[in-house]
Amino acid sequence: MGKSAFFLIILICMMMKPIISNGQPSPKPKFVLAIHGGAGTILKKNMTDSLEKAYIEKLTESLQAGYDQIKQGKSSLDAIEAAIHVMEDSPLFNAGKGAVFTNQGKNELDAAIMDGSNLKAGAVAGVTSIKNPISAARAVMDKSEHVMMVGKGAEEFAAKNGIEIVDPKYFWTQQRWDGLQRALKRDSERAELDHDDKQAFLPPYKDEKFGTVGCVALDQQGNLAAGTSTGGMTNKKFGRVGDAPIIGAGTYANNETVAISCTGWGEFFIRSVAAYNVSAKMKYAKLDIKDASQQVIDEIGKLGGDGGMIAIDKNGEVAMPFNTEGMYRGTVTADGKITVEIYK
Repeated sequence: MGKSAFFLIILICMMMKPIISNGQPSPKPKFVLAIHGGAGTILKKNMTDSLEKAYIEKLTESLQAGYDQIKQGKSSLDAIEAAIHVMEDSPLFNAGKGAVFTNQGKNELDAAIMDGSNLKAGAVAGVTSIKNPISAARAVMDKSEHVMMVGKGAEEFAAKNGIEIVDPKYFWTQQRWDGLQRALKRDSERAELDHDDKQAFLPPYKDEKFGTVGCVALDQQGNLAAGTSTGGMTNKKFGRVGDAPIIGAGTYANNETVAISCTGWGEFFIRSVAAYNVSAKMKYAKLDIKDASQQVIDEIGKLGGDGGMIAIDKNGEVAMPFNTEGMYRGTVTADGKITVEIYK
């Protein structure tokens, strides 16, 4: 082979290299955190520009708060607590400051958190004076031998462990109070049509059913965690508790598989053991995160329930299936790229 032919081959190879390189699929982004702010009848046509902007800004703030913890090398639990605090402190979401009212005109809050590295978990339910229930749930996990505390006992424990306590009036907002009045009016109209106790068990209305907030995270040490916080269901009665504080139903994390936080009609998520069910499908049926989580949401839909979930697996893959008109949700990747979505 002559020198000219040899150099020609080298030149062709050099020209082809970027073409071959560009033909390769770019690596998938590794997610480190995902959040949700509730699922339900969330339609673009019903959303003002200013309200949509407010939701996007607050979800972005939540994602950034969680990401900052991850970036600093802190734990996935720290990231979840920081991200959920932002949403608990905002009246936009049905958690903390924006909690809905019970039939008796009170705000009863629930929350749970779980550490995927050791399967430890903590939860509180039916609390009325804890400013950030997710922090109380973490205190139950970290500072007691228990998993769940409820009501006054949970509040006493939280106070003794330095968790901020507020006057229950802190949770009062006009929007949520008006929502209760509409629900009470409908209850009255139902009673006029049905003079037995059946109306007490009729399903709630979609627009006032969902709003739970949650976060799942994967830290630099490879540990998964999940957290969920909620004000429950508008006009709920009899001390009703949903899926959010129930480990395996609304919240679950296991380093071997996945971290999950759910939002929706809690009774169906409890009956389906929804969060754990995703993990089980991944572990035993060898499904990936997207198929496993979608199957669980589909199964809930077949039972008559609706809602959604966020999930992150040990490899940084994310899934966010839902069967409602929308779900406030967002993700942040390892390089800090934030994405927020609301509608289908």
